[in-house]
Amino acid sequence: MAPDLYQFLPEVHAFLSQSPVRMFIGGRWVEAVNGGTFETLDPGDGSPLARVAEGQAEDIDRAVRAAREAFTRSGWATMPVKERAVLLHRLADLVEKNCAVLAQLESLDVGKPLSAAATVDIPNVAQTLRWYADLAVHTRLREPIPVAHYEAYQARTPYGVAAFILPWNFPMLLVGWNLAPALAAGNTVVVKPAEDTPLSTLYFCKLVEQAGIPAGVVNVVPGFGEEAGDALAEHPGINRMGFTGSPEVGRKVAAACGENLVPVKLELGGKGAAVVFDDVDVEEVATKLVEAVTFNTGQVCCTATRWLLHERIYDAFVEAAAEKMQSIRIGYGLSADTMMGPVVSDKQRQRVLGYLERGQRQGAHAVLPGGPAEVPGHEGGFYVKPALLAGNPDNVCAREEIFGPVAYLMKFADADEAIELVNRSPYGLANSVWSMQIDRAQRVAEALVAGNGWINGHNLFPHGVPYAGCNLSGMGGGVLGPDTLLDYLRPQSIVRPLE
Repeated sequence: MAPDLYQFLPEVHAFLSQSPVRMFIGGRWVEAVNGGTFETLDPGDGSPLARVAEGQAEDIDRAVRAAREAFTRSGWATMPVKERAVLLHRLADLVEKNCAVLAQLESLDVGKPLSAAATVDIPNVAQTLRWYADLAVHTRLREPIPVAHYEAYQARTPYGVAAFILPWNFPMLLVGWNLAPALAAGNTVVVKPAEDTPLSTLYFCKLVEQAGIPAGVVNVVPGFGEEAGDALAEHPGINRMGFTGSPEVGRKVAAACGENLVPVKLELGGKGAAVVFDDVDVEEVATKLVEAVTFNTGQVCCTATRWLLHERIYDAFVEAAAEKMQSIRIGYGLSADTMMGPVVSDKQRQRVLGYLERGQRQGAHAVLPGGPAEVPGHEGGFYVKPALLAGNPDNVCAREEIFGPVAYLMKFADADEAIELVNRSPYGLANSVWSMQIDRAQRVAEALVAGNGWINGHNLFPHGVPYAGCNLSGMGGGVLGPDTLLDYLRPQSIVRPLE
C-alpha cells in the first residue's frame, strides 16, 4: 500500500506494527504456545498487513479453560442482569468511540469500502450490544407454570462457555450478532475468527478490557480452521457452539459437536432470489438489486444472486441493470470514491472467475461477462468486475453459491412459475419479492422456502426480527431476534408438591 496516499490512524499503525499481534486469553495478550505465527494480507494490493499469533489446539484448550474459570469465578454469570447490561452498554460506547479505528482495520483486512465499514458494520455492533443488553434486563428468568397440586416454574440460567467460529466477510458485525446475546445472557465466550480477517476482532478485545468486563469472559484465538477451528468444535469443555460459514464446514462442525452433545447453531450459505413482477419501477428496483449484489463485493450469504424477472419487463430491466452495474466504481477500500472493493483473497478471486468461466462454458449468456479488474496503483489486489449472466436455471451459476458480485437472470410468466424456480434451490436463507401488489408479494414470499422473506427490499436486518436459514442454509436457531437470547439461557424446571 502506498503510505503517501492512505494514512493509517495512529492506533491502527501501532496495532499492526506488533510482531506478532497476540491472541487474547484470560484477560492477557499472549503468543501461541508453540510460538507460531501467520501473515494476513491486504486484499487491495496483496501486501502484508500484520503478523498474527497462530492458535493451535493447545491455545484453544487454554482459552476454553480461561472461559470456564471466568464463568465459575469471575462473577459475570451471577451478577445482576442490570450490572451486566451496564458493562455491555459501556462496551457499545467504546465501539462507537473507536469506530474510525475499527472501520479502518475492517476495510484493510476485508477489502471493503471504508464508508461501508464506518456506516454499517461498526455502528451495527454497538446497536446489537445495546439491544441484547436491554432485552436481557426485561427478560423474565423465572416463569411460573400453572399445574394442579404443584408449585412449578421454569428457571433460565446461562449455559457456560459459548464457542464461535466466525467468517471473513463481516468479522465485526458478526462478533456483535453472535457475542452480544451470549454475553447478555451471562455466558463466557471463545472466538476463532477467520484466518483471513482476524484484526478487528482482536482489536475489539482492547475495548473489552477498557469496558471493565472481567478477565476470561471474552477470549479470541486466531488460527486456521483445520487446527484451531477443529479443536474448538471438538472441545468437550464448551456448552454452546455457533458457526457461520459454508455448508461443507458446517456439517463437520455439527458432527464434532454431536460427539459431545453440544447444541450448535449454524448460519450457512445461500443462493438468494429476487422475484421482480411487472408492476415495479424498473429503474429503481434495478438500482437496488445492483447495489445488493455488489455490496461487500457480493460476499454476502443472503444477497440476491438469482434475479427472476417477469417476461414483460425482462429486456428493460436487464438494460437498466447493466447500465447501473457498469457505473460501479471498483477501487481500493480506503479510497473515498470506491463503491466496490476487492474480494478477500486470491483464492476467492479464483473461485469467482472459475464460476464465470464454467457458467459460460455451460451456455450462460454473458450480459456483462465480469472477469478480472485492474485498479491503478494496486495491481496486486484481488479485484473482479461485477457480472450479469442469463440462461437456463440448471446452469452451475444459477445453482451454486459463488460468493461474488455475480447475478444470474431468468424469466418467468406467472407467480407459480417463479415460486417453482426459486424453490429448486437446496438452500433456504433469504429471498425478496418486488411488487406494488402487497397481497401478492406476501403470498409469494411465504411460498418461497427460506428462513427470511423480504418485500420491496433486500438485505434487511432490523433488530428484533429473527434471521435464520433452513435446508442447506442453517439449523439450530437464528440471530437478531428475542429467541436468540433464550438460546443462550439453559431452561430448568423446578417443581414442589403442595400436598
